[in-house]
Amino acid sequence: MTTKTIYVSSRKSDLALYQTREVISMLKKLYPEIQFEIGLQDTIGDQVLDKHLTQLGGTGVFTKSLETELLAHRSSFAVHSLKDMPTVLPEGLVLGAVCERESPEDAVIFHPKHRNNGIKTLEALPKDSIIGTSSLRRESLLLKLYPHVKVKTIRGNIQTRLAKLDDHDDYDAIVVAAAGFRRGGLGDRIDQLLDPAVFGYGVGQGSIGVECRADDIEILKMLAKIEHEKSAQCCKAERSLLRTLEGGCQISMGVNTTLDGDELTLTTSLLSRDGNECYTETISGSRFDAESLGEQLAIQLLKNPKALKHLGSTEKKRALTYGNVEAPGDAAAAAAAAENAKKTSPKRTRNERSPSPKKRSRATK
Repeated sequence: MTTKTIYVSSRKSDLALYQTREVISMLKKLYPEIQFEIGLQDTIGDQVLDKHLTQLGGTGVFTKSLETELLAHRSSFAVHSLKDMPTVLPEGLVLGAVCERESPEDAVIFHPKHRNNGIKTLEALPKDSIIGTSSLRRESLLLKLYPHVKVKTIRGNIQTRLAKLDDHDDYDAIVVAAAGFRRGGLGDRIDQLLDPAVFGYGVGQGSIGVECRADDIEILKMLAKIEHEKSAQCCKAERSLLRTLEGGCQISMGVNTTLDGDELTLTTSLLSRDGNECYTETISGSRFDAESLGEQLAIQLLKNPKALKHLGSTEKKRALTYGNVEAPGDAAAAAAAAENAKKTSPKRTRNERSPSPKKRSRATK
């Protein structure tokens, strides 16, 4: 009997491999007769570590090479940290599953010298302490909530960041997604968890997203069996919010999504980069209307002229929602190419609704 083999795309980092193997493990329990083989891919985000993410064209810098494998039919699905996935996917690709969400809050890891001195909170750090992060959202929140600290960019996988913290004196602490450290077997290094009611997390943070081709019915049916419904609904609300705002990592925005029975409450805070301005909106409704709730919350923000200025001009194209810019910073050219492709391409098929043509005219990220 011939064993069926399914090829899977993953980034090379330890965390990415852990998440990919976790997805495969879930599928193996349902389909023990299938063999899964992992193909490792480099991404622009992994290769370029000396620039802030906002300089690399957006979140797609962590997904494009994996998506290329999918579109070339060299793999059947790709596993991502959902927070790295663009809210508008390339033509022909869909979000096939969202796995059960790990707790999505951010965590603080202190330099050993501070741990040894009993420092357990950001408030307790000395004035002008340096906090490492690669997230515009975390930078703004840190400056807003802890004005006595300074923020410095830090890039790399979790092991690289930890080494940069522990082995040098460039940083007093780093702020990371708690889920990543836990999945990477480093949960014991977490010193402080930041309350998401105050320190909003990133859209999709803590979730694993599985991407596949829209026409691969067999894979879609398989992935549907490992989707976690409530996690998917929470993430759908958050992604709908971000997609309607036409934004991505260029926007400093945190979210906090909670479920009380079937009632979903989505709160978002939009900040200026320096943290001096913050605009918060909240909406509640049925979790089965998650996508609509996200859209409605975005509209509330878009009606606020003070908040709108932090989303960028409606007269100019901002960074693309799909960060496939070859030359970092060339967002306008990429936006024009995307607009031209949209006009000439056939009707789309997606499991996530694309922005309307009107919104496309002010495409983001």
